[in-house]
Amino acid sequence: MQLEIRPDPAEVGRARRWARSRLAGSGIAADEPLAETLVLLVSELVTNAVVHTGCPAVLRLCLPGAAAEAATVRLEVADASTRAPVPRCADDDATGGRGLALVDGLADRWGWSAEGAGKRIWCELDRCAPAAAERAAPASCGDQLPVGGAAVPAGTPGLDGPTYEGLAFEAV
Repeated sequence: MQLEIRPDPAEVGRARRWARSRLAGSGIAADEPLAETLVLLVSELVTNAVVHTGCPAVLRLCLPGAAAEAATVRLEVADASTRAPVPRCADDDATGGRGLALVDGLADRWGWSAEGAGKRIWCELDRCAPAAAERAAPASCGDQLPVGGAAVPAGTPGLDGPTYEGLAFEAV
């Protein structure tokens, strides 16, 4: 499922509402940590597309079926800009510049790839993360190969931050 995004900051709120309605339809409760994290990631990636490209974008969401206990949720934002996403080091007083750091800290995997005259940024969240040795290949909305980003399995020694229902959250 996908949503076309206009290059307008008001689209970020519309994208969040759209994502929440799709999550509810797939059996993921609004108060589930996965839903809250996914809506935050939608907000960050759509904001980046709207603010930094000034071009229309497409938000794609691949959700598991309602009966899926352990599954991967994939979020993609494709835009017409060829500029690569660049994480920034925001100082303490900055009001922006932390979006990709949030994506890196909250997603199990993320990356980006060039696509025609633009790019696609994606991230994945595991609903119930299996042990590292049991992880399956990531789900895909298309034929994009993972590029960049790294997963940190839940329960990894030295992980800063709590673990919620199999999702690893790292303080950023």
